[in-house]
Amino acid sequence: MGKAKMERRLADNEAQAHARFVRTSPQKLNLLAQQIRGLTADAALAALTFSKRRAANDVKKLLQSAVANAENNHQLDVDRLYVKEATVGKTVVLKRFRARARGRVGRIRKPVSNLTIIVQEREETE
Repeated sequence: MGKAKMERRLADNEAQAHARFVRTSPQKLNLLAQQIRGLTADAALAALTFSKRRAANDVKKLLQSAVANAENNHQLDVDRLYVKEATVGKTVVLKRFRARARGRVGRIRKPVSNLTIIVQEREETE
């Protein structure tokens, strides 16, 4: 017997990649996600390559993974892919403390994020 196959949540012309526990705040990561939403895959990769933000490398690697998933797992045409969705979610916050003057403490919050990128193949236009 065995478990029944799970239904695919995405359409047939879509592929996704998901990164969990990215050590960047969701606010900073969302700035990069906004920058690439709606762009073609190669334009988004170019934008992330030349971005000065530290988190751009993580987003770029995830976008490359989504493109590779589309090509290898779903046999989609890489040249017609574009970024359909790029969502950022908040996850755990690491809480640390630093000693301050007169016996007090300064709280340090180290936020962590989740990032999902969905790429879709554009329809052919003639």
